[in-house]
Amino acid sequence: MKIEVKDNNVEQALRVLKRKLQKDGFFKVIKLKNTYEKPSEKKKRILQENIKRVKKLNKLKNRI
Repeated sequence: MKIEVKDNNVEQALRVLKRKLQKDGFFKVIKLKNTYEKPSEKKKRILQENIKRVKKLNKLKNRI
């Protein structure tokens, strides 16, 4: 990932980097790796993520 700093504005570049990392799901992965997650909770989370993904895909298909 590459972020360009324009006019020595490091604060803006950091905001852009943070936004890109958040959109990419980096912070979510770090949070999941730092804490223990019971296997039953992991199954529930994965199921909910799959349901959310399928609903989102269906919504996009219905638009076209």
